[in-house]
Amino acid sequence: MEVQVGWSKLLKMGAQLVGHKFQQYRLSTGHTVILDTNYGRVQGLQRKTVYDEELYFAFEGIPYAKPPVGDLRFRAPQPPEPWQGVLNCTTSRSKPLQRHMLSGIVEGSEDCLHLNVYVKTLKSEKPLPVIVWIYGGGFQKGEASRDIYSPDYFMKEPVVFVSINYRLGALGFLSLKDPKLDVPGNAGLKDQVMALRWISQNIAHFNGDPNNITLMGESAGSASVHVMMTTEQTRGLFHKAILQSGCALSEWVESPDHNWAFRLAQKMGYKGEETDADVLTFLSKISGRKIANSDQDVITTDEIRSFLLFAFGPVVEPYESDHCVVPKRHKELLSEAWGNDLPIILGGNSFEGLFAYQLLRGDPWVMKNFHNILPRDVSEASNQDEQDLLVRRIKKHYLNNEVQESMDIFQALNIFSHRQVWHDVHRFVRARQTYAPTTPTYLYRFDFDSPHFNQFRRLVCGDRIRGVAHGDDLSYLFYNVIATKQKKSSMEYQTIKRMVGMWTSFASSGNPNCPELGTAKWDPIRVMENDVEQCFNISHELEMRELPEADSLAVWDTFYFKENLF
Repeated sequence: MEVQVGWSKLLKMGAQLVGHKFQQYRLSTGHTVILDTNYGRVQGLQRKTVYDEELYFAFEGIPYAKPPVGDLRFRAPQPPEPWQGVLNCTTSRSKPLQRHMLSGIVEGSEDCLHLNVYVKTLKSEKPLPVIVWIYGGGFQKGEASRDIYSPDYFMKEPVVFVSINYRLGALGFLSLKDPKLDVPGNAGLKDQVMALRWISQNIAHFNGDPNNITLMGESAGSASVHVMMTTEQTRGLFHKAILQSGCALSEWVESPDHNWAFRLAQKMGYKGEETDADVLTFLSKISGRKIANSDQDVITTDEIRSFLLFAFGPVVEPYESDHCVVPKRHKELLSEAWGNDLPIILGGNSFEGLFAYQLLRGDPWVMKNFHNILPRDVSEASNQDEQDLLVRRIKKHYLNNEVQESMDIFQALNIFSHRQVWHDVHRFVRARQTYAPTTPTYLYRFDFDSPHFNQFRRLVCGDRIRGVAHGDDLSYLFYNVIATKQKKSSMEYQTIKRMVGMWTSFASSGNPNCPELGTAKWDPIRVMENDVEQCFNISHELEMRELPEADSLAVWDTFYFKENLF
């Protein structure tokens, strides 16, 4: 039976499991305000931040495109229809259809192309800088909601904050080769393009500066930001970028062609031939909820063990169209990307691989099969002897033993940190040094290990495991349903102030240095004499230092010919 259950209810369950006491935080004054947009009038609600109850305005569920239903399913979004009267935007609307990461229950709606605008003040001496947020979730999960990404911390600063929904899974990334069908893939990325166009054209109505927009994302959202920096569809629509724990060079951002659409149709009862038109006709008649319930099941265990983590994600589009966003492999677009002219913040967390803790605990096979660790493009370009040599190199570096037959779970998670996130960040840094040598690139490493406030690690690993996992930085940027108010004397609150201070300072001026850093200074990236990047390490203390992962990343560099690194 298909049931809709909200994130908030299930995260409250998760909060109870890790000892959090859920608290109500949706404070509002009850005061409403009506603004114009290019498509019609919208009514928002005045709310209060969780700390100090400072006021801000929230406009939620604004449509930035037509509902992607009927003939628009799987296809590029279309501009929204104007509306009459005043659209009630005082509460959020449906999230994209998806299977919930904790319960497996299908939730959301196909009619999901909405965005939220939050603004500190509607009148100021000059328009406010704008931050646009793209959520992560592997292109399979996620939502732009206050349950997960409440803007409370940002709303203590003079900024406009925008969060956008985009389609996920097969509904957002199904790709067919037949150009007559107009389903080349990447509809979810094209949703982001459409949202950026809407923001550029409308944000001035909300006291935002259309000439000072910063695009920001984490994980798949960060990879999306990188794609937006390379596609010509978005040239000039934003002016700075913040990329947290992901980029478009990661192999999980480039879905290989494994006949996914045909396999999905077969999974749902299709008996016909592998013909794009027939597959599309079949899938167009299936309910979106059934597609969202099945699109992750077409991938095999062996494919997952080879780090092919999901079937439906970004693809190199099989033909070019007027809405194409990925005409070539991402690394082939880097040298001439318009985003080379944009200042960026780029980085990750010190123990990214902890995100896979539950996965590895349930599949010890992975910890005995080192050949699957090799990056896919490296493995495909190597013969067996060459692969054996690379595996021995991995064992020597991480295990200090070239013949050891297996690794423990934390050795594996450390390798995953570098394979899945840090080496691709490192490659992007090197690409920036080559193709954007005079444009500021600020590299960071988030290493604040709170025993109780690193929320993703606690949900995935419990309280006994320590380390700063993939997603833990978000605890210090967004309030959510499992967050608790921290004492203002705590390091957790201090870290919130630092993170929001740096991110909003960068959004305002292109420079993350701000009063919250005290005497610390964050310098743009440069390479030391020994060819090691310096990063801004964010922990209890703040400091510029050599990237601690540098020795490991140098080993991964040796897997590639230099010209293939980026």
